[in-house]
Amino acid sequence: KSESLNCFSVIKAVWDVLDYRGSNDSGLLELSKTFRACKTVRFPSSLSNWLWTAFTYTAMVDYPTPANFMMNLPAYPVKEMCKIIDSFPVGADVVEKAFTAASLYYNYTGDQKCFEMEGGDDPHGLSGWGWQACTEMVMPMTVSNESMFPPSGFSYEEKSEGCFASYEVRPRMNWITTEYGGHKIDKVLKRFGSNIIFSNGMRDPWSRGGVLKNISSSIIALVTEKGAHHLDFRSATKDDPDWVVEQRRQEVEIIHGWIDQYNKDIAQM
Repeated sequence: KSESLNCFSVIKAVWDVLDYRGSNDSGLLELSKTFRACKTVRFPSSLSNWLWTAFTYTAMVDYPTPANFMMNLPAYPVKEMCKIIDSFPVGADVVEKAFTAASLYYNYTGDQKCFEMEGGDDPHGLSGWGWQACTEMVMPMTVSNESMFPPSGFSYEEKSEGCFASYEVRPRMNWITTEYGGHKIDKVLKRFGSNIIFSNGMRDPWSRGGVLKNISSSIIALVTEKGAHHLDFRSATKDDPDWVVEQRRQEVEIIHGWIDQYNKDIAQM
């Protein structure tokens, strides 16, 4: 929405259209052609998931320089996706707009002749994350009516059944906070933690779960409004914006301070 209200509105509208057109075999056949699927898709949810993956991961890796962390992408890929949608003439098909924008994620290099919508490989190793989200890191998430994605709630029963079907395990909702703490993290960490930098870029959707304020003098939050997923951990490039360079400088300065203080303490023992 910050890039283009029209872009947001198109993506918000596409989900119901996909469900409607994909409700019968002839509709799925036409959608398969629009999406350049390698094989005719069997479920409209496969197309929705394909779009959902493209939009969520592009938001996550909205880096200010070209990168290939998830896929080969240009600088500021969210802006580029929205430019694609906004370039269509008035009255153009909403599905065609969404597909063409999502293709930036899957085919920026232009070498994909067709797309595997169902089955296929797991290029990002996300099946491992699925296991972890069913065992150690169960994170209930919901989608509100304000989102560009379809609204959804969280049901432990549905999550449990899905995890059991995939891995034959049941999620332990309270294991991680029991093992490591986490409730009222600001009060808990202030008492036993030290020497931590919580770095968050607010363009990264994961920042919603981040620590965004300092907890103590040595538990520090560094927040960048235009930052994306662990952007500060990526290799420096000549095209890095000044604010990224400054964030990395701050991090190094803080860590040097911790090390210097440690050495002083040791010297006095």
